[in-house]
Amino acid sequence: MSIETEKSGEPKSGGTARYLMALIPLIVFACIALAVGKVMYDQEVHGTDISAIPSALIGTKAPALAMAPLDGSNLPPLTDAAIKGKLTLVNVFASWCIPCRDEHPVLKQLAQDGRLNIVAINYKDTSENALRFLGELGNPYNAIGIDPNGSAAIDWGVYGIPESYLVAPDGTILYKQVGPFTATSLKEGLYPAMEKALGKPGA
Repeated sequence: MSIETEKSGEPKSGGTARYLMALIPLIVFACIALAVGKVMYDQEVHGTDISAIPSALIGTKAPALAMAPLDGSNLPPLTDAAIKGKLTLVNVFASWCIPCRDEHPVLKQLAQDGRLNIVAINYKDTSENALRFLGELGNPYNAIGIDPNGSAAIDWGVYGIPESYLVAPDGTILYKQVGPFTATSLKEGLYPAMEKALGKPGA
């Protein structure tokens, strides 16, 4: 009798296990949907900038810069000397990055501001493609360093490109922009950080 009971219980137990296993993908999907929904809700209702990823480097000294120049650009290499004593925007870009292309006109506009020194880390790119990119879109940079294996980007805590870091004349990282600059991120992020660094808070 007990043997028959155990045998009759096996299919039921196995069916329950299969049922629970089938539910796991649905539960995972539901959690992801809730997380995405919350981000979209916060962005729509509260105006949360989903590109505003915090950086542990803000308020600390910028990583050392000692990158080789972009051959053929006729620009100096990206070293500590290229940013020392200057309010500098360090921009991480690549020719294969579509958002970098979208952002480029903004960088060219920023380059007209004599208070700001703009330099670049060319990320996992080829010199030929990077030169073609700059030849087509223009060059807003005063120095470019190549980062073919991405090691410098790791030091800077890069999540994805484009990314930009505002560095004070004393080498302190003041502000980070993840993704391309927009009118909102310029108005609410970069410009206030620049004014503060220049001793004009709230200007």
